[in-house]
Amino acid sequence: MQPNNLGVRKSQVLLTGVGIVAVVLLFAFGRTVPKPDKRTATTAAAAPMMGGGQPGVAIDFKDLLAQAKQNVPASSLIKITSLENKVVRGDVKAQQANVFHELASAWDSLHQPPLAAYYLGEAAKLENSEKSLTFAANLFLTDLQQVDNQDLAKWEAQQAIALYDKSIELNPDNDSLRISQALAYMQSGEPMVGVGKLRAVVEKNPENLDAQVTLANLAITSGQYDKAIDRLEGVLKNHPDNVKALFVLAEAYKGMGNKEKAVQLFERCKQNVKDPALIKEIDDYIADTK
Repeated sequence: MQPNNLGVRKSQVLLTGVGIVAVVLLFAFGRTVPKPDKRTATTAAAAPMMGGGQPGVAIDFKDLLAQAKQNVPASSLIKITSLENKVVRGDVKAQQANVFHELASAWDSLHQPPLAAYYLGEAAKLENSEKSLTFAANLFLTDLQQVDNQDLAKWEAQQAIALYDKSIELNPDNDSLRISQALAYMQSGEPMVGVGKLRAVVEKNPENLDAQVTLANLAITSGQYDKAIDRLEGVLKNHPDNVKALFVLAEAYKGMGNKEKAVQLFERCKQNVKDPALIKEIDDYIADTK
């Protein structure tokens, strides 16, 4: 089974590399503008990253697996146990990888994305494919946004980091992988490691919009609105119609209390969006800002 045949949040996780920044900038890539009665996409997504409040010990995979099996129907449990035995018996990497894909599919059908991602990751390690490794890592990073259990979140972040490491080894010039890994570090309880990796990307390539906008977003989260504004005003000099930069800059001005400027930027952002549903949501957001 190839990664693109897995049904886990296809619309979100088929985005690789640059697209995974959707985890922070849901508006730009995820087809969802933050609702007026909720935290903004920027703040809601980044808050756990910067808080660093993750516990010191991640959940143990064996415990996670055992907990999940407690709620599995008998027929499915028999199938999963059979597949687990096949992994032990398999002596060829290709055979083991195929079984891992089957296990991923089985857990996906049982609505257990962390386990599905884990087994996809195990298969990807055997295949040593940048595409497969990145896909599995993105699964973890995407699911992190849905997880309330901090022990589980820390484990998922660590899994993503390890998979991105292997992807980066295969393609060290891919800055998108480094940005994604930075986001995983922020979720793992090591936010400054993530920030450092983002800054390294920007130092090497100041024109990397995703790194610049993500750093600005993090500045907003920590209340450094002036720094976010300085960074994004610089970005917009060369990219005046960049939707992500416009949206996050609007958030920065809103945080500063300059609602008029924020609305102007949201309007500019709207002008560069063609999706009617998104335009409607931006209008609702503007109305709430006013």
